[in-house]
Amino acid sequence: MPDAGGDTESEGDTASGGDTSAGGDTGGDTAAGGDTGGDTAAGGATFPSELLDLTDWKLTLPIGETDNPVEIEQPGLATYTIDPYFQVGTDGDVVVFQANAGGVTTGGSHFPRSELREMADGGTTKAAWSTTSGVHTMTITQAVTHLPDVVPHLVAGQIHDAKEYVMLVRLDESKLWVKSGGEEVGVLDPDYTLGDEFTLRITAADGWIDVYYNDLTVPAVTLPYETTGCYFKAGAYSQSNTEYGDAPEAYAEVQMRELVVTHE
Repeated sequence: MPDAGGDTESEGDTASGGDTSAGGDTGGDTAAGGDTGGDTAAGGATFPSELLDLTDWKLTLPIGETDNPVEIEQPGLATYTIDPYFQVGTDGDVVVFQANAGGVTTGGSHFPRSELREMADGGTTKAAWSTTSGVHTMTITQAVTHLPDVVPHLVAGQIHDAKEYVMLVRLDESKLWVKSGGEEVGVLDPDYTLGDEFTLRITAADGWIDVYYNDLTVPAVTLPYETTGCYFKAGAYSQSNTEYGDAPEAYAEVQMRELVVTHE
């Protein structure tokens, strides 16, 4: 099966610099197909922002125009949901990210995503930190619940710098592993079962990156990496498309319960 290895796009953004018009209509469906007055799920939450702190994030969706997917920034992201790509789960306690194989991609990638990109200053500027200065941590509690049929691969968390991915966590069928520099640098779970919830923690400090899997006291993978202009990404980043043989509606899905980023 093909191995995409993550996007190499500069800054991971679209040419337009982001489209927040999709989050600005409080009367119902928006131009991007979103809904800022959505139904309340069983657990009481209406918007993903009620379950995850999205203050310093923006969202890239698998919809829009060729090489220019829709991006939802703050303040629109605070009251944004779109079925099926970014919404509160049926029980009201998780956020569902879904990216279909026929979806729109960014100019620097061949693969669709429903993915958050780390921002700063309340979502007004792009996060850009160094792996050699400070301590930067992202903790995600999530479950991968669906994979494309032909190429069942997905990226479920990554660090990106100003040029390319630094490291990423991906699921290939049942193998959950860490990739950096185009190579496998460690396996987190050789036999992951779809739907199993896990906690992933990625910490960058002193020129090293530690990846924790469920056990948050001992890193499962450690790798040296010195770079700047870094930011975290989280969500469902499919590693398949229709050129690889998947149907346009084939999709990758992640259900996220927790997303916390700290900088010290």
